Amino acid sequence: MKNILPLLFCLLFPEALFAQSPKVVFEENFESGTERWEMLDPATWQLKKSDDGSTFEITERGSKYKPPVRSPGHVALIKDLKVGNFDITFRVRSTKDTGNHRDCCVFFGYQDDQHFYYVHLGAKPDPHSGQIMIVKEAPRLALTKNEKLTPWDDEWHTVRVSRDLKEGMIKVYFDGMTEPHMEVADRTFGAGRIGIGSFDDLNEFDDIVVRQW
Repeated sequence: MKNILPLLFCLLFPEALFAQSPKVVFEENFESGTERWEMLDPATWQLKKSDDGSTFEITERGSKYKPPVRSPGHVALIKDLKVGNFDITFRVRSTKDTGNHRDCCVFFGYQDDQHFYYVHLGAKPDPHSGQIMIVKEAPRLALTKNEKLTPWDDEWHTVRVSRDLKEGMIKVYFDGMTEPHMEVADRTFGAGRIGIGSFDDLNEFDDIVVRQW
């Protein structure tokens, strides 16, 4: 009887045969430079080296990259990687106190410069800040109505964003949160490129890990 149970389970639940555990498909600590990244305005990004190691930094609030519709100006995309179901985790430090405007962004489902999602981790939320956004041939639009502050300061923080295509769920975590800081379901875009950046603020990034399943 015991030998039959695994077979019966697979017959009743064939999707279990294809279940996969998340696997690491990209890791970056910038010790080997930034060759694996495409910056839409390279002049505003730099590799920062110190005794503690290398990081990837936005150096100017303004950007020569002018998106075709209103959306972030600082975008760095991972080269040669498209993901559907994914989990990205990284460390980030806000390097300029702009008060309620402090932010960092995570890009995903990126098809081109007019079709993508991004998470905007703005310090003080409003319809254009601190939300999960979509860009679809029009200025960015909030998919969420988040009212939670993002507790920026001058220290390093950990950001995690995950997406499940089947459920359409997008979840965002900040530091040690066990419950999402923001979440929404949307299936407009499927698999796409993934990246980091900011709308118009200064950030330093390190220790990026992307998992896919």
